[in-house]
Amino acid sequence: MNRFDNSNQNLVRALEYIPLGAQTFSKSQMAFPKGAAPLFIKRGQGCIVTDADDNEYIDFVNGLLAISLGYCDPCVDQAVMKQMQSGVSFSLSHPIEIDVAEKICELIPCAEQVRFAKNGSDATSAAIRLARAYTNKEHIAVCGYHGWQDWYIGSTSRNLGVPASTQALTHTFEYNNLESLEQLLKSHDIAAVIMEPMNIAYPEKGYLKGVKSLCEQYQAVLIFDETITGFRFDLGGAQSLFGVSPDLATFGKGIANGFPISVVCGKKEIMALMNDIFFSGTFAGETLSLAATYATIEKIQRNQVTQHLSQLGSLLTDKLNKIIIDNDIQDWVYTSGHPSWSFIHIANQGKYSAIQLRSLFIQEMAKRGILINASHNLSYAHKEKHIQTLLKAYSEVLPILANCVAKQNLEELFSGEPLQSVFKVR
Repeated sequence: MNRFDNSNQNLVRALEYIPLGAQTFSKSQMAFPKGAAPLFIKRGQGCIVTDADDNEYIDFVNGLLAISLGYCDPCVDQAVMKQMQSGVSFSLSHPIEIDVAEKICELIPCAEQVRFAKNGSDATSAAIRLARAYTNKEHIAVCGYHGWQDWYIGSTSRNLGVPASTQALTHTFEYNNLESLEQLLKSHDIAAVIMEPMNIAYPEKGYLKGVKSLCEQYQAVLIFDETITGFRFDLGGAQSLFGVSPDLATFGKGIANGFPISVVCGKKEIMALMNDIFFSGTFAGETLSLAATYATIEKIQRNQVTQHLSQLGSLLTDKLNKIIIDNDIQDWVYTSGHPSWSFIHIANQGKYSAIQLRSLFIQEMAKRGILINASHNLSYAHKEKHIQTLLKAYSEVLPILANCVAKQNLEELFSGEPLQSVFKVR
């Protein structure tokens, strides 16, 4: 019996009714190798998940960074169950919308007003529409990943179905390269510069301030997409950590510990245009996610969660870098990123592509009870013992990759179907 029989059977059923067999590219067989890793999870507790075949893993994916505290966090679950007793969605607004909006405005430097949505793409798209309305311009400069909507995805290789006229309005620039942004601002009438304030690399000294200065000079709205960095890097977001406040910002992912909600917030003079543009959704004020948001933020404040994530992440990357050097593979395996969201990079090496080597990596980590892809997405439920278990797995798996490259025997070691590339943005 294959240890992933139930996962594989679920995939067969899913493909019959669901394109790709999953709702999200990054949770599908494109991101986890079929036959060599689990494809379905049926429960989670803390930082431990159980797959469809009852195999357990320490989870370093954490719902694509949506789980900030841990699965089934008691504080969040109790708040949600309490709210559930009086209703979920109503015919008018609920006071909890005000409570959460006030909390966000207290914590986020740029936030003077707030609107809610359900996922990051909702929030970034609303911010872009606001910026276009505010500036009466159409072109957008982007850096990083900002969701599935036409205005952004048209600038990537996944642009099928996006009108050419829409694609022509969005332009990419390089992170930590002010000149690449300034060229766009000179060449196009840019309404908004939207960027992740940090992803793989730290901002170089003066870079984010330079971006803000350019936006002011060329009268473009500066938008920080903090869907990931918010309430992870710092309680006030990356904008607080790096001391640069944008005009608008978007949040999501771990702000509600897995419940579906996103936020667009910013200066009152720009947010006031929400009265004129059409940004409206039946479930934007859904109360369970708002209760989860309030409880999550309070626990992050109370338990110094961002400090915990940073300390654990620093321990992880320091020791992982040593393992990489000890195995003399630093030319093609290396780490980057913030401690709370760090990356493990595996490049092409020898006759093998990065995708082939990462497929083997995920397989071997899964064998050792580690669910991971390309990054370490930490939650408050992770403790030092979980990091030590991960490091032990690395100390066993990285030599396997090194030997595989030296002996050119990946075909003998890998038992599943290789990963597939979605598109590269970082």
